[in-house]
Amino acid sequence: MEARPFDEVLTKGRTSLRFRRKRLSSKRWQIGQAAIAAGLAWFIAADLFHHELPFLAATSAMLCLGTSYGQRLRRVAEVMIGVAIGVFVADLFVLEFGTGGWQIALIVAISMSVAFLLDGGQLFVNQAAIQGIIVCALVPEPGQAVTRWTDALIGGSVALVAATVVPAAPLRRPREQAAAVMRKIATLLRTAGEVMVDGEVERAFELLADARSTDHLIRELQAAADEGMSVVASSPFRFRHRHRVRRMADLVDPLDRALRSTRVLVRQVAVAAYRRQPIPSEYSRIAIDLAAAATKVADELQADRTAFAARPALVAVGNGTGQVPRTDELAAEVVLAQLRSIVVDLLLLSGLDQTQSTDALPPPPR
Repeated sequence: MEARPFDEVLTKGRTSLRFRRKRLSSKRWQIGQAAIAAGLAWFIAADLFHHELPFLAATSAMLCLGTSYGQRLRRVAEVMIGVAIGVFVADLFVLEFGTGGWQIALIVAISMSVAFLLDGGQLFVNQAAIQGIIVCALVPEPGQAVTRWTDALIGGSVALVAATVVPAAPLRRPREQAAAVMRKIATLLRTAGEVMVDGEVERAFELLADARSTDHLIRELQAAADEGMSVVASSPFRFRHRHRVRRMADLVDPLDRALRSTRVLVRQVAVAAYRRQPIPSEYSRIAIDLAAAATKVADELQADRTAFAARPALVAVGNGTGQVPRTDELAAEVVLAQLRSIVVDLLLLSGLDQTQSTDALPPPPR
């Protein structure tokens, strides 16, 4: 038992490492896209426009694209306008007062103030200040400062073109992740049903640890849904997919509730096993049947469909919860309540609203 804390830390570390690797894998396209755009922007500014050290073209392209699909158009505008303000303010000061520490301080103060007055975001404000510093410190001749705006324009234009090229993967990811959440729920329910029968304490605690490590699944689902919505908003070539992406995004809340209810159920099953409190075999059968229905829901989500085909199985499980015997054991009563709650949450995935899902269940047994 003393090794359990170390084992839990090791398990969490492995889960975290897997999550970071998966996160990196999901960002490969954005990283590659930003890298290619930065190189292309440099090539255009240096080789076609013959600008000397056009680092702003490359950095503008990278900043505008970033590693997320959201608000790319806004980032392009903020970078280009922020650069224009910083260059303009610094250009005036260099002409009139030259370069130096106090000139840089005034340039930063004025550039940031103008950016805030224009209701700019953080990127807007930072670009205005940074470009003012660079012009004053590194480009003291005013005539050279104009090329910085051109470089920003080149980088932003390359980013705009690149932003329209989006793979289909971000549109598939929400339904794939939703199906992954459902399969985990099915696995937890099935194992919980088996533990209700065998009462193995060690297996119950392992199941509880597994259930407690599922928070990242919802975070990944929310991130996938947000990314999918950003893609259809930023790419005209993917706009036609907005309705099905929105449909999957709307499933985040009921899936989150279903997973939370499943974790509560698993905890009560573990408590019952530890305290040797019996749970009626009928509850075990319902949990296993609900796991089978959850697998059907996962199959429908994987196929990018509303889980209408799984509704009869879910309703049958719901009806079963109204026909089982009651018990005086508190843990068993909580298990039954959670099974009913999960059925309601999963019926939401089949196209019913909250009222219809609740009404589909018979009154709890007396």
